[in-house]
Amino acid sequence: MSEKVVRKIQSFVRRSGRLTLGQKAGLFDLWPKFGIDAPTGLIDLNNEFEKNQAITLEIGFGNGDSLLEMATNMPNQNFLGIEVYEAGVGRLINEANKRQLTNLKIIKEDAVEVLKYCIKDDSFDTFQLFFPDPWHKKKHHKRRIVQTDFLDLISSKLQSGGTIHMATDWENYATHMMKMLENHPHFKNTMSAHNYSVKPEHRPITKFERRGERLGHGVWDLIFIKE
Repeated sequence: MSEKVVRKIQSFVRRSGRLTLGQKAGLFDLWPKFGIDAPTGLIDLNNEFEKNQAITLEIGFGNGDSLLEMATNMPNQNFLGIEVYEAGVGRLINEANKRQLTNLKIIKEDAVEVLKYCIKDDSFDTFQLFFPDPWHKKKHHKRRIVQTDFLDLISSKLQSGGTIHMATDWENYATHMMKMLENHPHFKNTMSAHNYSVKPEHRPITKFERRGERLGHGVWDLIFIKE
C-alpha cells in the first residue's frame, strides 16, 4: 500500500541566481558577525545582540533596503530579519557591515519553521511584513502567508501590547489582511474599524514602492496592537 504524500503549501518561492562579490562576502565571510544559524532548539536572542533591548522581527525582507534603514535610524532597537532569498541576505549583511551596525541579525531559513521551533514566546515587541508575495491569482490565494494559523503563530511570539505592521501594494491583499487581522481575537486595529493606517515615518519608502507610485499603484499600511 502506498502512502499519500502531504505537501506543505509554501508562501514563498526560493530564488537563486548568480551572486555578486559583495553578496558572497555577506553570505560567507560576514555571516558569523550578522547571521544566526537556526539550531534544533530555541535561540536565546538576548545572547545574539550586543545590547539587550526591544526586538523588531521582519520576515521576507527581500533586498533588505527598509530593514537596513530602520536598523540604522533606530540604534536603540534590535532587529531580526528572516529571509530565504540569498542575494538579498548577502546584500543586506554586506551593507550592514559597511555601516558597522550592531543591532541587526539575520536568519536564512523558512520563517514559519523558525518561529515554530526556534523562537521563544513573547520574544518581540514589533512584527513587520512589508510587501509579501500577493499570489494575485485566485487559485493561489491559499499560498498567501497572512492566514489565521500564521497570525496565531505571530501572536504567540509578540509581547502583550506589541505591534504588528503590514504593508502591501495589492488592494485585494490589503482587504484580505484587514479581514484576517480584524477577525483575530488578539489583535486590535490602531485606527477605527476597517480603516488603514497612514504610513508611519519610521517605515522607509523603498525603490520598489517608489516605482509602484510612479505607476499609480496604491500602498496600504495596517498597524494593529496585540491585546
